[in-house]
Amino acid sequence: MNSDEFRKYGHEVVEWIARYYDNIEQYPVKSRSLPGSVKAQLPGGPPSESQPFDTFLKDFDEIILPGITHWQSPNFFAYFPANSSPPSVLAEMLTAALGTQCMIWETSPAAAELEERMMEWLRDMTGLPECFEGVIQDTASTATLVALLTAREKASSFRSNRTGLFSTATMRVYCSSQSHSSVEKGAGIAGIGRENVVRIPVREDFSLDPAELRKAIETDLAAGHIPCCVVATIGTTGTTAIDPLRMIGEICSEKGVWLHVDAALGGTALLLPEMRWMADGIEYADSLVFNPHKWMFTNFDCSAYFVRDAASLIRTFDILPEYLRTRTRGQVNDYRDWGVQLGRRFRALKLWAVIRTFGVDQLRAMIREHLRLAKMLAGMIGADREYRIMAPVHLNTVCFRWQPPDVTEDEADRLNEKLNHSLNDTGKIYLSHTRVEGRYILRMVTAQTTVEERHVAEAWRLIRETASAISSKGRAVDID
Repeated sequence: MNSDEFRKYGHEVVEWIARYYDNIEQYPVKSRSLPGSVKAQLPGGPPSESQPFDTFLKDFDEIILPGITHWQSPNFFAYFPANSSPPSVLAEMLTAALGTQCMIWETSPAAAELEERMMEWLRDMTGLPECFEGVIQDTASTATLVALLTAREKASSFRSNRTGLFSTATMRVYCSSQSHSSVEKGAGIAGIGRENVVRIPVREDFSLDPAELRKAIETDLAAGHIPCCVVATIGTTGTTAIDPLRMIGEICSEKGVWLHVDAALGGTALLLPEMRWMADGIEYADSLVFNPHKWMFTNFDCSAYFVRDAASLIRTFDILPEYLRTRTRGQVNDYRDWGVQLGRRFRALKLWAVIRTFGVDQLRAMIREHLRLAKMLAGMIGADREYRIMAPVHLNTVCFRWQPPDVTEDEADRLNEKLNHSLNDTGKIYLSHTRVEGRYILRMVTAQTTVEERHVAEAWRLIRETASAISSKGRAVDID
């Protein structure tokens, strides 16, 4: 492709993106593709000769697009937000054009220094302690792994990287029963072992119970184990529960245990001064992660990881082959020493574009609106006697359950699953589910970039109408 063709098709692609955003509500939110249907349309092998880019664009529209679930739709209410925005997309195009490898300062000074400044901006925007230093990781799962590895090294006096874990006592990691699965995965990868992740019971609001945490740590100490890390959460994936950081932090400080805060979803809400009650006690935290690629209109991937003791982080990951030695080492941040990856993308550019284009005031206004929509939805659900709110509504997620008064709990489980699938099959909205105390519940997230009150109100109307249709057909018949 020569430069003239690049200009031609580049304009076509930008035009396609603009049309897509303009018309996104016309697409079925959840893809209707059947398993294997996309792959069946693709040739079994690659072409031996060059093909026109026109044919690629045609196949993109006809083969790929029908198999896409539209996370940017304002009618996407499932899982969690994975927000993008036009300035983020445009900056990502520049990132792709540059093809920058951001492993060390010398490979792109602007990338390293922009990342450093963006982490300072985010720290200040969210009210985190000034002693925190930050780095952009790809995901919160990676950031949690990084925290576990650093905690492991500190707990072993930095021996385990050299000699392995065989020479140390059993290490233990603590989190609530509501915590993300990445804690168990990270413990396994770190060599601590999934069986050494201690799931702490939760209180009525689904937050970690500090009394139970203290009991678990003291029991492990008496057994000769090494309490390595506690993972507290600001906005759990299932119910968006908020763990009590101050009480947890006081225990961690007393026992000498690393405290990592998983704020992957909820951290963006810390832009709002009125939401910083969630971070009360953050001064005890050793590390924290939140995802601008969830709720801050920055396309995936962009995960902000903050650490109090950057020296311990660097000591955990630093390894210096001759070909990476530079004259500037020690004078600058070489971010390949701040995590697992050597190769790193230029993620700071899109973050810079988003913050500058929106401005902090508009970002705050949009987040406040999403919180308002969640409260509005919870109010509508709570006013209907056939529905129950199943968890406190702290953030942008409403957990609820269809519970007609004349059905058993088991039958209500089947009804809610039927309702969920029926709604998603319409293509008009997309919801996801979880289980609370063993019961099937629906989750609705009001945080897409372009979501408005009308989308939430229409979704609630569709939920009620669909439930009514299911009920009128007979709840006890064919609801599996």
